[in-house]
Amino acid sequence: MEIRKTYQNVNPELLYDEIRDFTLKQGVVLAETKLETYQVTGDSSSFISRGNLSFKAQDKTDKGKKECLRVHIVGSAKGETRVIINVDEELFPPEKLTALQKDLDFIFTSYEVTHPDSY
Repeated sequence: MEIRKTYQNVNPELLYDEIRDFTLKQGVVLAETKLETYQVTGDSSSFISRGNLSFKAQDKTDKGKKECLRVHIVGSAKGETRVIINVDEELFPPEKLTALQKDLDFIFTSYEVTHPDSY
């Protein structure tokens, strides 16, 4: 399953941190993190951030851990920030995904941009 969201005037680094923390609250393990910031060409005061997060399902043995959720974030605090969340529904059950979405919606709904033509 894939979830796509667009936010207006949300710092991508804040969104990155909140998604990381809310997802960890669902009992998964952080497998990979990467956050990079780039200067916008021609504007030394504007930046674009790019972040990736990968989570693995908890398992009693480290050998059995598989990726259950991957998050991609790209955006600017002064404009739009876009998020793609890829979920393996067998490893990250619907009730955990619903809880994650409720947490994100509680914090970020007022910043969400709705597009009439969904992806």
